[in-house]
Amino acid sequence: MIPVPTGARVWLATGYTDMRRGFPSLALQVQEVLKRDPHSGHLFVFRGRRGDLLKILWHDSQGMCLFVKRLEHGRFIWPSPADGVVTISTGQLGYLLEGIDWRMPRQTWRPQAAG
Repeated sequence: MIPVPTGARVWLATGYTDMRRGFPSLALQVQEVLKRDPHSGHLFVFRGRRGDLLKILWHDSQGMCLFVKRLEHGRFIWPSPADGVVTISTGQLGYLLEGIDWRMPRQTWRPQAAG
Protein backbone atom coordinates (compact mmCIF):
# COMPACT_ATOMS: atom_id res chain seq x y z
CA MET A 1 0.00 0.00 0.00
CA ILE A 2 1.12 3.54 -0.69
CA PRO A 3 2.15 5.33 2.54
CA VAL A 4 -0.47 8.09 2.26
CA PRO A 5 0.26 10.97 4.65
CA THR A 6 -2.47 12.27 6.95
CA GLY A 7 -4.54 14.95 5.28
CA ALA A 8 -3.73 13.88 1.72
CA ARG A 9 -6.72 13.65 -0.60
CA VAL A 10 -7.22 11.19 -3.44
CA TRP A 11 -8.42 12.64 -6.75
CA LEU A 12 -9.74 10.47 -9.59
CA ALA A 13 -9.29 11.65 -13.17
CA THR A 14 -12.69 10.60 -14.50
CA GLY A 15 -12.90 9.09 -17.95
CA TYR A 16 -9.96 7.38 -19.61
CA THR A 17 -6.29 8.31 -19.74
CA ASP A 18 -3.69 7.27 -22.29
CA MET A 19 -1.52 4.90 -20.23
CA ARG A 20 1.54 5.68 -22.33
CA ARG A 21 1.77 8.97 -20.42
CA GLY A 22 4.53 9.48 -17.88
CA PHE A 23 5.38 12.04 -15.19
CA PRO A 24 5.31 15.26 -17.24
CA SER A 25 2.10 14.66 -19.19
CA LEU A 26 0.19 13.25 -16.18
CA ALA A 27 1.27 16.24 -14.07
CA LEU A 28 0.11 18.53 -16.89
CA GLN A 29 -3.26 16.72 -16.93
CA VAL A 30 -3.57 17.30 -13.17
CA GLN A 31 -2.97 21.03 -13.70
CA GLU A 32 -5.13 21.56 -16.78
CA VAL A 33 -7.99 19.08 -16.36
CA LEU A 34 -8.30 18.62 -12.59
CA LYS A 35 -7.21 22.21 -11.84
CA ARG A 36 -4.96 21.00 -8.99
CA ASP A 37 -1.28 21.32 -8.10
CA PRO A 38 0.54 18.02 -8.80
CA HIS A 39 3.16 18.94 -6.17
CA SER A 40 0.55 19.38 -3.40
CA GLY A 41 1.12 15.98 -1.78
CA HIS A 42 -2.29 14.69 -2.86
CA LEU A 43 -2.69 11.49 -4.90
CA PHE A 44 -4.00 11.63 -8.46
CA VAL A 45 -5.35 8.40 -9.93
CA PHE A 46 -5.74 7.66 -13.66
CA ARG A 47 -7.35 4.63 -15.39
CA GLY A 48 -6.71 3.25 -18.85
CA ARG A 49 -9.38 2.54 -21.46
CA ARG A 50 -9.49 -1.23 -20.86
CA GLY A 51 -10.06 -0.62 -17.16
CA ASP A 52 -7.46 -3.06 -15.83
CA LEU A 53 -4.60 -0.56 -15.38
CA LEU A 54 -4.21 2.33 -12.91
CA LYS A 55 -1.50 4.94 -12.50
CA ILE A 56 -1.15 7.04 -9.35
CA LEU A 57 0.86 10.25 -9.35
CA TRP A 58 2.09 11.55 -5.98
CA HIS A 59 4.67 14.10 -4.87
CA ASP A 60 6.17 13.00 -1.52
CA SER A 61 8.09 16.26 -0.80
CA GLN A 62 11.31 14.70 -2.15
CA GLY A 63 10.18 13.97 -5.67
CA MET A 64 7.39 12.75 -7.92
CA CYS A 65 6.31 9.11 -7.56
CA LEU A 66 4.43 7.09 -10.15
CA PHE A 67 2.71 3.90 -9.01
CA VAL A 68 1.18 1.43 -11.47
CA LYS A 69 -1.20 -1.47 -10.83
CA ARG A 70 -2.68 -3.92 -13.33
CA LEU A 71 -5.43 -6.36 -12.39
CA GLU A 72 -5.00 -9.89 -13.71
CA HIS A 73 -8.79 -10.41 -13.67
CA GLY A 74 -11.62 -7.92 -13.69
CA ARG A 75 -11.73 -4.16 -14.01
CA PHE A 76 -11.32 -1.19 -11.70
CA ILE A 77 -14.65 0.48 -10.81
CA TRP A 78 -14.48 4.00 -12.24
CA PRO A 79 -16.76 7.06 -12.35
CA SER A 80 -17.98 8.35 -15.71
CA PRO A 81 -16.66 11.62 -17.17
CA ALA A 82 -20.07 13.16 -16.42
CA ASP A 83 -19.31 12.88 -12.69
CA GLY A 84 -16.70 15.65 -13.04
CA VAL A 85 -13.90 15.89 -10.50
CA VAL A 86 -14.16 13.03 -7.97
CA THR A 87 -12.34 12.74 -4.66
CA ILE A 88 -12.35 9.59 -2.52
CA SER A 89 -11.01 8.67 0.91
CA THR A 90 -7.81 6.72 1.45
CA GLY A 91 -9.96 3.79 2.63
CA GLN A 92 -11.87 3.84 -0.64
CA LEU A 93 -8.53 3.94 -2.48
CA GLY A 94 -7.60 0.70 -0.71
CA TYR A 95 -10.82 -0.91 -1.96
CA LEU A 96 -10.23 0.47 -5.46
CA LEU A 97 -6.70 -0.98 -5.60
CA GLU A 98 -8.07 -4.40 -4.61
CA GLY A 99 -10.67 -4.33 -7.40
CA ILE A 100 -13.55 -3.95 -4.89
CA ASP A 101 -16.47 -1.61 -5.59
CA TRP A 102 -15.35 1.40 -3.52
CA ARG A 103 -18.69 3.21 -3.93
CA MET A 104 -20.64 0.87 -1.64
CA PRO A 105 -18.46 -1.73 0.09
CA ARG A 106 -20.50 -4.22 2.07
CA GLN A 107 -19.65 -6.29 5.07
CA THR A 108 -19.64 -9.99 4.30
CA TRP A 109 -20.52 -10.96 7.86
CA ARG A 110 -22.80 -9.42 10.45
CA PRO A 111 -23.08 -10.59 14.05
CA GLN A 112 -26.29 -12.42 14.85
CA ALA A 113 -28.23 -11.78 18.03
CA ALA A 114 -27.80 -14.55 20.61
CA GLY A 115 -31.05 -16.35 20.89
